[in-house]
Amino acid sequence: MRSAAVIGTGLVGTSVALALSRRGVAVFLDDRDTTAARTAEALGAGSLAPPPAPVDVAVLAVPPAHVGAVLARCQEQGLAGTYTDVASVKERPYQDLVLAGGDPARYVGGHPLAGGERSGPLAARADLFEGRLWVLTPAEATDRSALNPVLELVALCGATPVIMDAVAHDRAVALTSHAPHLVSSLTAARLADADDEHIRVSGQGLRDMTRIAAGEPALWGDILEANAEAVADVLEACAADLDRTVAALRALHSADGARRRRAAADLDGVLRRGSRGAARVPRKHGTPPAEYVTVPVSVPDQPGALARLFAAVSEAGVNIEDVSIEHSVDQPSGRVELVVEQSSTEEVRRLLDVHGWAPQPARPLVSGMSPTAGRS
Repeated sequence: MRSAAVIGTGLVGTSVALALSRRGVAVFLDDRDTTAARTAEALGAGSLAPPPAPVDVAVLAVPPAHVGAVLARCQEQGLAGTYTDVASVKERPYQDLVLAGGDPARYVGGHPLAGGERSGPLAARADLFEGRLWVLTPAEATDRSALNPVLELVALCGATPVIMDAVAHDRAVALTSHAPHLVSSLTAARLADADDEHIRVSGQGLRDMTRIAAGEPALWGDILEANAEAVADVLEACAADLDRTVAALRALHSADGARRRRAAADLDGVLRRGSRGAARVPRKHGTPPAEYVTVPVSVPDQPGALARLFAAVSEAGVNIEDVSIEHSVDQPSGRVELVVEQSSTEEVRRLLDVHGWAPQPARPLVSGMSPTAGRS
């Protein structure tokens, strides 16, 4: 691939442009938000000059509701030989393209499984997609020759391509992304008018649960509208579970002993199913769950202490999979929890002992969970 056009210079679009530019591809940028476009150009993502000839691939990094119409317009202008997009829903853009009179033969739907809570070109990174999955959804009408340039684009961005049916993709992300975002938003909404003293005692568990609720509401409204039925199906099942869980909680203090036991069993079933589901979530994109342990270490509040700790672990050639830090400004030390693969535990503890860190006993971590999951 020698040239590409990126339409839309937000987080994902600019990150695609940066990744391609880094690999020597001539990238041409376009965005109706001229400030965002100029910012992306200043970051080295590409040029705002019009391409002198049709580019190899055009990437549409616009909201799902606009992909079809923008794509049809770009095809009419002869912008590129092949077209793809990065929207997180795939059936709606394809249908909109057909309705707009576009040509689906040169279009391959795409969805990189990467992003962030921050939006805009200043949040973009050239390595955003490295090691991530990138779903492609060619349709029956897609010309097979259109797939190769898009596969090359994915490879240049450092991602791993996955071919899926568009409908199957949308149902999958309803379960794994869109419904979880709404559940996070519903939880965070309880905090909007909460008492300050209640907010003051929040912990890492709440921060983990509500982190994704910080996403751009307008963009998420567009995503949810485009995948409304599939998301509603997931939430309907959650609502049924929630109704049963509420009933169980109400019954835990019933005067009827048999009813209390049934309620406790129902609640235990919910928690156990949740644990089994969490264990199925890969810690790293595209890799199966692994067994991890958390190694707690007390770290003094001194310059360079964290760097010395990480250096001690690196001597073992062990990858720190995750890390959490708990520290108050009025305390002389903090607590650092290092998450490593279970097979590395003894070597990590040995080296930490040698360097005087005196690590505390390691504890197992449920596969697929973050190191702070389950802590309030």
